[in-house]
Amino acid sequence: MSKPPPSLRVSELAYAYPDGTQALYGVDLTIGRGERVALLGPNGAGKTTLVMHLNGILTAGHGTVEVAGLPVRKDSLAEIRRRVGLVFQDPDDQLFMPTVREDVAFGPANLGVRGFELDLRVKEALQQVGLLEVIDRPPHHLSFGQRRRVAVATVLAMQPEIIVLDEPSSNLDPASRRELAEILRSLDVTVLMVTHDLPYALELCERSLILSGGVIAADGPTRDILADADLLAAHRLELPFGFAVTPQPH
Repeated sequence: MSKPPPSLRVSELAYAYPDGTQALYGVDLTIGRGERVALLGPNGAGKTTLVMHLNGILTAGHGTVEVAGLPVRKDSLAEIRRRVGLVFQDPDDQLFMPTVREDVAFGPANLGVRGFELDLRVKEALQQVGLLEVIDRPPHHLSFGQRRRVAVATVLAMQPEIIVLDEPSSNLDPASRRELAEILRSLDVTVLMVTHDLPYALELCERSLILSGGVIAADGPTRDILADADLLAAHRLELPFGFAVTPQPH
């Protein structure tokens, strides 16, 4: 049997905005099936621009993006957007229906899923994030941490190849942060986590990439990257005060 293609393959990706600002200068990265990878980097490094290429919001100026072997192109956008689940930093950008059930059903219903199968997908997705009991509540009655987990469920209901989370730990209290980490660890799906929260990257992702100046400046075990003080300083990344990381024994 041939090996399945990686969840994500980005080759020589370059992009300039219409005003001429060059955001990406040739990004190369591959993420295998089932990996959890953190994307680190200072503000303005191109992280958001890169993420917007993964599901075709932006079109590559040069280079290619493939999701599970399928190139991101205009004629494949519907399937690409099913395969790449984006979880925004603010769950209120993602939740807009009267009830949690309708929010989680929205994506698969748009794909033509109906009846029993739709109901099953909604319940399974909410079960995966531990929120089946709020299925008929309005999202705006939930806590911020619960809304973020419902936003993850809206993506899981699409049965994606890869979930891309933008700053998943931001604005969460310690208990909500731990609950989300437990959920992300339990998912049988590839995860790319865009974050400034270096301890969270260490907790959840064995591998990290540093995107800096529009290129991948480092790619390796998270522990080794976070133990390299000079590397972090060069790319304006800082561990919290008193948080020390020792490199992995080789």
